[in-house]
Amino acid sequence: MDYQALLERIHSELEPRFGEGRVARYIPELANVSPEHFGMALVTTSGERYRVGDADVKFSIQSISKVFSLAIAMQLDGEAIWARCGREPSGNPFNSLVQLEVEAGIPRNPFINAGALVVTDAILSRLSDARGAVLDFIRRVSGDADIGFNEAVAASEAATGHRNAAMAHFLKSFGNLHNPAAAVLDAYFHHCAIEMSCVQVAEACLFLAARGRSPHVEEPVMSASETKYLNALMLTCGTYDAVGEFAFRVGLPAKSGVGGGIVATLPGHYSVCVWSPGLDAQGNSTLGSCALDLLTSESGVSIF
Repeated sequence: MDYQALLERIHSELEPRFGEGRVARYIPELANVSPEHFGMALVTTSGERYRVGDADVKFSIQSISKVFSLAIAMQLDGEAIWARCGREPSGNPFNSLVQLEVEAGIPRNPFINAGALVVTDAILSRLSDARGAVLDFIRRVSGDADIGFNEAVAASEAATGHRNAAMAHFLKSFGNLHNPAAAVLDAYFHHCAIEMSCVQVAEACLFLAARGRSPHVEEPVMSASETKYLNALMLTCGTYDAVGEFAFRVGLPAKSGVGGGIVATLPGHYSVCVWSPGLDAQGNSTLGSCALDLLTSESGVSIF
């Protein structure tokens, strides 16, 4: 497969549509990002690397960070994390409070905001620096130390993240947050504010396509079974309440973020990241979803 030629065709086909969707205006720093950006990078398990457009421009990874925090929590807590968080699609917006109340403070899955707060709390209970733990993990699996927080984005989220704060206190009231809500929120906002390029995200997630192994780490990042579980959760829960449509159109495990990034994996083959800041009604990148649809449709290869 000539992936470079395919990425260039995708870029050319979508170029007239650059700017579609709406940027995440409820986070002031993200509201300033031009919706005209489009980048895509693909890294294969055999070491080839391909990129097109703004693939080297850094963006706020937002909920893509939940993949990395969950990987850490699964290793620290093992099966215990699933006593505090479910593994089912939510069918509701990622920041819903209603479902959390009905289900007695147990988030439906670790990729909605309430679930990610529980995961962050689990890390904080085991490690003193939950902020640094996720950042260090990302730097290690990407082989790139030039990755960090955008403090302006973290501050912007903290200043406007009232619903997330409500969730944290709600979880606390149900006994499903063990650390101070403020400490959990601070770490969570910083995880979302990590800045990476498409190239860096694709590189960092390659272990998900390689049975838990990264070319940048000598020992396995995760076991093959843990990697299977994480990919399964990405497929069923990774694109908010659009997972069915995304699986239908794209056919890859994926995790999106409201910064406009989507990372996806084809186990045994590649990790791919696309970034286009304009979002659809569910909070997924409009052109990012289209690009991944084209990738699997034109290559004829998906997990199905």
